[in-house]
Amino acid sequence: MTEHRDVATGPPDEYVEAEVHRMLTEDPDVAEQGITVVRSERGLVLYGEVESPQRREEILRRVAARFPDVPVTSDIGVIRAQAPTEIEQLP
Repeated sequence: MTEHRDVATGPPDEYVEAEVHRMLTEDPDVAEQGITVVRSERGLVLYGEVESPQRREEILRRVAARFPDVPVTSDIGVIRAQAPTEIEQLP
C-alpha cells in the first residue's frame, strides 16, 4: 500500500521542523547554524540570534518562500556586534 500525499499541502508536520532547520544550515546563502526551529500548535517558531535585522528578515523571507503554508513566528534577536571603542588592557 502506498501513501498518497498532496504536493500542494507540503510535507507532513513532523518533517517541517527538520526541513526548515536543514534549509537554514545547508543553504550556502543562509548557512545559519544558530537558529533553532520548534513546532508549536500554530506553526513554527524560530529562535536564535543573528548579526543584523536584515539577516533576520532574509531568513524569514526564505522560510516563508519555501514553506508558504506554514505559519512562522520569529523569536530571532539581533546581536550588536560593534568594533570596540577602547583598547582592552589585560592585567
